[in-house]
Amino acid sequence: MSDDVLPGAVQRLAAVTYIDYADCDVRYTTEPAPDELVSRLHLVAVTAHGDVVVSRSVQGWRVLPGGTREPGEALIELARRELIEEAGARLLAGIAPFSSFVSHSRTPAPYRPHLPHPRAYWLHAVAQVEVVGPPTSPADGEQITDVLQLPPREAVDYIAVHDPIHADVLAHAIALGLLPSSDPVRGRTSGPR
Repeated sequence: MSDDVLPGAVQRLAAVTYIDYADCDVRYTTEPAPDELVSRLHLVAVTAHGDVVVSRSVQGWRVLPGGTREPGEALIELARRELIEEAGARLLAGIAPFSSFVSHSRTPAPYRPHLPHPRAYWLHAVAQVEVVGPPTSPADGEQITDVLQLPPREAVDYIAVHDPIHADVLAHAIALGLLPSSDPVRGRTSGPR
């Protein structure tokens, strides 16, 4: 993916989009999400080498690890749970939210009774992680078949095959300088620019 694709990703995110599986309209924002309105979290999980952790489900879906909040669950606990379930990864520090989708549901009731409705936020955050084993893939969650650690731009291309929206979210995180950049001279990874 070339640098000129990054602004296109941000422009595509700006449009209000209908999400059929959730029967809702979403609008992308970088404004802070009110904690009590966050119903979902997806993570740009970054390893010490600067790679992004991506998962592939039994259905072939290519995703950033994340999912739906449980009753009374703090965001940090949601991050820890989803990373283990979908990536076999351990959270090394806190999470750094950078954007979200504001969701406006068209359904008469929430997906689950404890979730905010009709307006909710689907939060995106960067997290430093370490892959420690296979994903736990609980029976009521995503069944993950592969976990990959890819350079950020390769991760965008990989995810775009199934989920162009989350590929654009990852491209936006790259454009914002939120991911480590590789130092070609030393072969090391540096922090966010």
